[in-house]
Amino acid sequence: MALPGAGVFDLELRRIFGWDDNLEQHLLARDTAGVTPGILSPEAPRQAVNAKLYRKSVSDASYFSYVHLPFIAKCVDITLSSCTDVAYTQTMYPNFLDQKSREVIEYSSEYILISVLHNLLQGECNPDLRLLGCSVLAPQCEKDKVIKPCRHVCENLKKNCLPAFDAIDMAWPYFLDCDRFFAGEEEGCFDPLAKLRGEVAVEEDLPSDLPATFIQFKHHSYSQMVSTLKKTASKCSHIATTYSIGRSFEGKDLFVIEFSTKPGHHELLKPEFKYIGNMHGNEVVGKELLIYLAQYLCSEYLLGNPRIQTLINNTRIHLLPSLNPDGYELAAEEGAGYNGWVIGRQTAQNLDLNRNFPDLTSEAYRRAGIHGARLDHIPIPQSYWWGKVAPETKAVMKWLRSIPFVLSASLHGGELVVTYPYDYSRHPMEEKMFSPTPDEKMFKILAKAYADAHPVISDRSELRCGGNFVKRGGIINGAEWYSFTGGMADFNYLHTNCFEVTVEVGCEKFPLEEELFTIWHENRDALLNYMEMVHRGIKGIVSDKFGNPIRNARISVRGIQHDVTTAADGDYWRLLPPGTYIISAQAAGYSRVMKRVTLPAKMKRAGRVDFVLRPVEAWPNKLLRRSMEDMYDPYDPLELFDPHAQHGQPEARSGSPPGREKPWWWSYFSSLDLHKPLWLLKQH
Repeated sequence: MALPGAGVFDLELRRIFGWDDNLEQHLLARDTAGVTPGILSPEAPRQAVNAKLYRKSVSDASYFSYVHLPFIAKCVDITLSSCTDVAYTQTMYPNFLDQKSREVIEYSSEYILISVLHNLLQGECNPDLRLLGCSVLAPQCEKDKVIKPCRHVCENLKKNCLPAFDAIDMAWPYFLDCDRFFAGEEEGCFDPLAKLRGEVAVEEDLPSDLPATFIQFKHHSYSQMVSTLKKTASKCSHIATTYSIGRSFEGKDLFVIEFSTKPGHHELLKPEFKYIGNMHGNEVVGKELLIYLAQYLCSEYLLGNPRIQTLINNTRIHLLPSLNPDGYELAAEEGAGYNGWVIGRQTAQNLDLNRNFPDLTSEAYRRAGIHGARLDHIPIPQSYWWGKVAPETKAVMKWLRSIPFVLSASLHGGELVVTYPYDYSRHPMEEKMFSPTPDEKMFKILAKAYADAHPVISDRSELRCGGNFVKRGGIINGAEWYSFTGGMADFNYLHTNCFEVTVEVGCEKFPLEEELFTIWHENRDALLNYMEMVHRGIKGIVSDKFGNPIRNARISVRGIQHDVTTAADGDYWRLLPPGTYIISAQAAGYSRVMKRVTLPAKMKRAGRVDFVLRPVEAWPNKLLRRSMEDMYDPYDPLELFDPHAQHGQPEARSGSPPGREKPWWWSYFSSLDLHKPLWLLKQH
């Protein structure tokens, strides 16, 4: 049988493929594969051709060749699984990216991206972004004519959704270029979101008449949280910035928003404060409170609130809303109102972060009976590093080592009480045993500062949650409540200068959104009141006779077996209750200086106590032979901190995911051998 339209074109096909009249069968097979049938005709213009891939077996190998066939473009039904819910039914190939068939599109990085955006952005901006992507990959076709999507739809979506891409360190996709692949209304375009129904994750622009203190009381996904923090920092760029202390096991940045008159820098004599939320992924109230607190601090500062301006002008504040974003994802799948005690509590590695820190409390108990033994700045045992250390835990430890924090609180959920160290019982067989630190009096004052400012915790007439802490004033020693090792609060106190309490901010771990407004107002003043406690006690500078600062000098208080050390600029802060104290300062190679200090009961600001140390000519040899503990520098995040880093051992031991040179979401495109989306990398 002769080919239709046999002639020069027929002879070319025969020459290329070596086929005879059976070529018609191959063409029919091609027709059934989705290529428009009946395209061969003598009248078809030679220039209108379509590259079609044919395969011919030769021995055991296969090779591919391209043959140009005449092609008349027509509308075809949409069969892309991720685009079946668009507002139209037909498209045309090739699309705007010159992808010539459904199969080519489905194996492209562009299509994979729109298919997984919902997971990457934690549901934010979807299905909007997916539908917008479909309008480019499978554009609307009517009467065999392609219609471009409207440019204004793309521009509005990009404005709202670009922060979500920034939150995961992803560049805006090139195929969503609003100028290149979209058209103005005057050119004729269609709105790919016109028939969108249901909830959309894109936050609407707030009406201009709303006050600057407006806060949306809702649960924030990871992307929404990061976006909100960045927008807040941008709104108050002169007093705020954002940074990451590291990444979770699944690669999410552990984002912090900082407030200070010089954001990003430690200022002399200005104390460092931190709040940490969502350490347990299913305890979400602390996370939301810190997001609201960040917005509140920014807007109230701009409005001239004197309390907020005084706080920020004199304090460097760090807010880490979510220490366990991976666990939060699991808890969020259960949904608000599910008061689960297990799902999402732990990390993606199945680790409880509040049991994953080094157990320094046992060492402190061992030293307590030794005369002159130090119960502060206890080094991390070498054996600790060979266990399973979560990257989130390691990130916090490095954070503590790099900033001289003075005061901290970790926000949890499931109760209404404030606990303070020690959290581990001094008798290992006693699960509920009062186990005070040398700073018991100060810790009780700190805990009460939060509890007394909380209207429900301080209400002695009301029983709540399940635990009965009314008679205790809403506070309790941690080990007396229940004992555990590896806690973050004990680690703060025994390894650094920082005092930390644990605040259980509500009975429900994952409350409904309608409850968040009330929870915020119950905790707002308590959050502020506790931050202001960072200015209690004494502060000062330790220097030599020439005025040069002395770092790592020790500040001791007679009767309290716990010292603090000076920061890199020689400044220090020592939290103390009212009273009279003998304070001393000493450093290797310098004489010891002592001062008598009285702190009045009504004193609200830290007293200034400076020390000038004089060098000694003959320092005792036994002190020159300092131990590894003495050589340890608490403000160097690398020195003697992680033996893996020193000896070149793999980071994988700490549970960090491999391939850190690429973002965590890069693994979604691992199936692509070629044409991986380098255009999504910001540095590309």
